[in-house]
Amino acid sequence: MPPRISFDAETLLFLALSFLAIIVSSSDGPHLAVAQSSNKNSATTIPVNVGVIVDLETWVGKMGLSCVELSLSNFYSSNPSYKTRLVLNVRDSKGEEVAAAAAAALDLIKNKQVQAIIGPQSSVQADFVIDLGNKSHVPIISFSATSPSLSSLRSPYFIRAAQNDSSQVNAISAVVQAFGRREAVLIYVDNEFGEGIIPSLMGALEELDTRVPYRSHIPPSAMDDQIGQELYKLMKMQTRVFIVHMLPPLGSRLLAKAKELGMMSEVVASSMQGVLGIKTYVPDTRNLDTFMIQWKKKFQQENPSVLSPPLNIFGYYAYDAARALAMAVEEMGTGNFTFQILNASTDATDLDTIGVSQNGDKLLHELANTAFTGLTRNFSLVGGQLESSVFQIVNINGNAARGIGFWTLKNGLQRDLTSFNIGKYSASKSNLGTIIWPGDSTSVPKGWEFPTTGKSLKILVPVKDGFKQFVTVTRDPTTNTSQVTGYCIDIFRAVIEKLPYALTYEFIPFALPNGIYYQNYDAVVGDTTILANRSLYVEFTLPYIESGVAMLVPYKDNKSKNAWVFLKPLTGDLWLATGCFFVFIALVVWILEHRINEDFRGPATHQVGTSLWFSFSTMVFAQRERAFSNLTRFVVIVWVFVVLILTQSYTASLSSLLVLKNLQPTVTDVDQLLKSGENVGYQDGTFLHEKLQQMTSDYKRLVPYKSAQECDALLSKGSSEGGIAAAIDEVPYIKLVLSQYRNKYTMIPTFKNAGFGFVFPKGSPLVPDISRAILNVTEGPMTKTEKAWFTLETNSLDSTSSNPSNSLGLDSFWGLFLIAGVVAVLALLIYMVMFVKRNWHVISSSSASLRQKIVALGRRFYERDINSHTFRESRFRDRSMDDGTHEHAAVEILQNTNSPLSPSSNTSQINDVLTNEQGTPSAKQGLPNHVDEGCHKITRNVELTNVIKTGTCLDNLRYKL
Repeated sequence: MPPRISFDAETLLFLALSFLAIIVSSSDGPHLAVAQSSNKNSATTIPVNVGVIVDLETWVGKMGLSCVELSLSNFYSSNPSYKTRLVLNVRDSKGEEVAAAAAAALDLIKNKQVQAIIGPQSSVQADFVIDLGNKSHVPIISFSATSPSLSSLRSPYFIRAAQNDSSQVNAISAVVQAFGRREAVLIYVDNEFGEGIIPSLMGALEELDTRVPYRSHIPPSAMDDQIGQELYKLMKMQTRVFIVHMLPPLGSRLLAKAKELGMMSEVVASSMQGVLGIKTYVPDTRNLDTFMIQWKKKFQQENPSVLSPPLNIFGYYAYDAARALAMAVEEMGTGNFTFQILNASTDATDLDTIGVSQNGDKLLHELANTAFTGLTRNFSLVGGQLESSVFQIVNINGNAARGIGFWTLKNGLQRDLTSFNIGKYSASKSNLGTIIWPGDSTSVPKGWEFPTTGKSLKILVPVKDGFKQFVTVTRDPTTNTSQVTGYCIDIFRAVIEKLPYALTYEFIPFALPNGIYYQNYDAVVGDTTILANRSLYVEFTLPYIESGVAMLVPYKDNKSKNAWVFLKPLTGDLWLATGCFFVFIALVVWILEHRINEDFRGPATHQVGTSLWFSFSTMVFAQRERAFSNLTRFVVIVWVFVVLILTQSYTASLSSLLVLKNLQPTVTDVDQLLKSGENVGYQDGTFLHEKLQQMTSDYKRLVPYKSAQECDALLSKGSSEGGIAAAIDEVPYIKLVLSQYRNKYTMIPTFKNAGFGFVFPKGSPLVPDISRAILNVTEGPMTKTEKAWFTLETNSLDSTSSNPSNSLGLDSFWGLFLIAGVVAVLALLIYMVMFVKRNWHVISSSSASLRQKIVALGRRFYERDINSHTFRESRFRDRSMDDGTHEHAAVEILQNTNSPLSPSSNTSQINDVLTNEQGTPSAKQGLPNHVDEGCHKITRNVELTNVIKTGTCLDNLRYKL
């Protein structure tokens, strides 16, 4: 026997042990399921033959038949007036023998002419019996054949009065997702029952990105030695999460053997201790309690040697299925329950002479419409099978299954069914109760560990002479061992410490630049450009180290100034959009202000100039004109905010350009560099030497260097003095040089490559865990590891390039322009609605044509709004500043009117009396004709000439003085 190897007890995750009940009967022959009733009622009932196919030798078969008989007894006792009575014709299926089940079904259909068959118990048998039901139109009602392959689409006469096995797949995947399992091994029985669930289960796991490295199928008749051989295969694998789907007898033997081999840990009381399971949830109800009492009493009477008979979910299904069939038959009425015998030739087989049920289609219809509250919640057939229900997540402790949570299709995992996250799907393990894993541990299983060989990971470390900050190998001559340190090594160690399991490894320094293949190592840390066949690997870039190849070139001081550099901070489309908005805002301000603000009145050229001046002066916030309209103020406030952001951004961009404009790289293109005839530097021992040789024919111009100091010395000399014009190297090395000589050089990106990081073979179970661990290690703006290995003047290694930034474009500011535009348009709409409302009498006038109305409305739009408080205040202020002659003239006018004003009249009322809306005197307003004479008289007294006819007397005075 192989040596005992501990698998860590908590690592066996037993998610889906399906307790399949095989329904059997205890006798062979017809059973009339009738209730005690009067002779009168018994005489009027119609017996209806139905078949029951069960295994007479198994315990679950006896349980199933007892449930069917008890169901019919209770049903007819509760409904004594029903006219039909089901007569049970029981046949023995003889265990797993398909031929016996098919023969039993054939006998029932041909000789008993049964209207329906309850059973058979297994999916393997049902696959053959379904064909007989389809041919004879006899419904096959199974409450235990749960394989998804037995779909009702194959035969409309197959009714699954149980839940499809695939209905539990989502519950299993939710548990897998809750514990973050990236790999799982499937163990299932090698028959119709076991294989049926595998396709849907594989699909659910693939959606979670959970890999299935191996599927173990065990024959239903496998001996312990055969089970042990299969378990030894699993022990040599890395995955420690197993999803088991098989019958209880075989499943119990499997777990017992796993415990014997040490796969369940050293301390396990029973073979199933600590595993997780999925079972259909059956709530405790009064009907269920009554049924349990009745069934135990009935079963013990029939089997007195059994003291405590167990009952599982398939017994409940059997009870509900029998009741559903009795209800459907009663709904069909008391018709003729006969078969139509088909004409057959003399050499016909038994299948050709079984006949066709005349009520098969009608019975199917009634079964589909049958719904009631059964033992397992609501009984309702959807698509020919029992509607999906709630699943309970259980944890096996001792001899009992302890519930730790629930799963529903709508809400996922829940601690209880009264949780408040209704409508929100969850797959979080926090929604489950405390789990006692195998080995009496509350720690979450690792789910992965090394095979039983105990081999450590071989970590390949590429070694170089220079740039010791990344990887440094120190040889100890005394012990003849190598000590590997550096930034890459420290990051790798930190990542390994974040893994949820222990991992042993050894570093193997390697100096050759190329030709390393998958078979030689388990991972690579450092400069991963040594890999030969990159399609075989999964790469992780180290934190703060950018991959790729770039040029390191010196700066040249560009003293020449560009006269048009002030235009470069903004792109052309942004300049155009800004100019258009300045004009648009000027137009909006003029529309809102010209009727009430004298600053926007006058000749057309003056109005245009003032409006544009007002808009453009917001750039320097120097606008002098006052805004009287609240709508104008609202528009200007928003526009000033936009202008402020634009000017600040422009100033910052221009400052950057003016500073960086003097520092230009000597070379900006690698092809230009190679064609220039100048020397090019590269790091000695890297793949870039071969790459550059392919790009140029003059190999003598390629100059190697081994350190940042040597690279700086060559660049300082220049190509003409034996140095180099530029260096081409990987980005991490370039940035390391820049961190020490920041003001002398700049980096020009060239092309991408693998660079620095971790590399693992594809298919390694470490990949997802390493990915998550890297995120944990690299949290924060700058890691302590980076600070320890790199001396930086200002920023980290991942600092941005020194190249000038791009010009600001419209795509960065279109949101601001949109806000300003919407506000301006909204103000215009409000203004136009108010203007039309105030002048509606002009539009509604029936005496003028449409053109005349539009012209009149346009004139009013262009004219002053005399009734505006801005003009009234202005006139009042002007009159208060005039001399006595002007005041006397106004008083004289008022004295000559026939409509004296009340004491409470104000200056605006005087204007309303003196003028109409066009500015001309009106007799309709109560003024006599001699008002005009008074106006002329006043004008003569103050020696004014050229009186404007369209103005009032006071207006004429104010504008002529």
